[in-house]
Amino acid sequence: MTKTTLTILTGVLLGLASCGENASEQSQAAESAPTTPPAAAPPVETKEPNTVYQPAFPGQTRAAGVKSTTAYEGKVLTSGLEKPWGLAVMPDGRLLITEKAGTMRIASLSGELSAPITGIPKVNAEGQGGLLGVRLDPDFEQNRMVYWVFSEPLPEGNLTAVAKGRLSADEKKMEGATVIYRATPAYNGTLHYGGRILFDKDENLIVSTGERSDTVTRPQAQQLDSGLGKIVRITKDGKPVGGNPFEGKAGAKPEIYSYGHRNVQGLAFHPETGDLWENEFGPRGGDELNRIEPGKNYGWPTITYGIEYAGGKVGEGIQQKEGLEQPVYYWDPSVSPSGMTFYSSDSIPEWKNNLFIGGLSGMHVVRLVLEDNKVVGEERLLAGENQRFRDIAQGKDGALYTVTDQGRLYRIYKK
Repeated sequence: MTKTTLTILTGVLLGLASCGENASEQSQAAESAPTTPPAAAPPVETKEPNTVYQPAFPGQTRAAGVKSTTAYEGKVLTSGLEKPWGLAVMPDGRLLITEKAGTMRIASLSGELSAPITGIPKVNAEGQGGLLGVRLDPDFEQNRMVYWVFSEPLPEGNLTAVAKGRLSADEKKMEGATVIYRATPAYNGTLHYGGRILFDKDENLIVSTGERSDTVTRPQAQQLDSGLGKIVRITKDGKPVGGNPFEGKAGAKPEIYSYGHRNVQGLAFHPETGDLWENEFGPRGGDELNRIEPGKNYGWPTITYGIEYAGGKVGEGIQQKEGLEQPVYYWDPSVSPSGMTFYSSDSIPEWKNNLFIGGLSGMHVVRLVLEDNKVVGEERLLAGENQRFRDIAQGKDGALYTVTDQGRLYRIYKK
């Protein structure tokens, strides 16, 4: 049996059973919006995988394709952003957007952009670094506090840092900007900073870090005395949250919430279950979607469904090991998943509780249909736009807003 035949056969079997960063369709007509996925179709991925690795369970990769039946449109609001990275929805519906080089801007829903907001600490914008994820304080309307992640340049190297500041009343500057957390150790490299940030229901911060990519730092994803390759849970002052899984454990950083991550650029809470989900880049193939449980080890670099960029195995080339969590879903070839959000609006009922992910090398917005914590359908939105989708969020109006590396801000909404 040839590799091509095996690949096709594997994709068909998976479809029936389930129903790295560097590398438009804008509308579809329908009479109504069903609340259940349409009949199974072939997987949306048609390219050969990089490997012949076998998934751990049916539907772990190349789930059945689905297609939205509600008519929707993706409209460009502006093309005037400079390498946007993160966006946060403001109380009045406008968007606070970070730009990689170290600036923030506010975008109106008509696409007007503010002048750059000043008062932000210096970032190292080389490589994959820069001004990254951003979130508003849950009490923003009262305290005007903003929290963001950035790659901080230090004498001993660069690291993932979290800062906070107060947006001035005239929205022109950040007042009293202060670094509250640093994921140590610093390293003299410019890759894999993670960089997403969320508030949980208790108003603590969930922050992702990367393992900095290089083989010398990669093992630290498995080390509890390192802040690299982790998801951490900290207070608004940057302190470990009491009750974190490694609190009181000798040799472990008490802020760690989960570990064994490569480069997490997507974080989202499920709107109904409250579960924390994340996505992260694999190397060449093996991008992952995970449901995060406190204290669990998500395997990198011990297990992976990807291979080295040069083509060889990662470590021992294994995909499963006792004590290490399996991804809920993985992509091979890579789509390079970045920012993500669950859809909770009633505007498009068939999208309710679906997960939307910005794809960088994939150059589309990923829509995943989930049932019982498994992926049962996948769709590609805006695939004809030829854009690297960096972050996505649901607006106050129920539309999705997404930014691209090329400087665009899109609104995706029901026609």
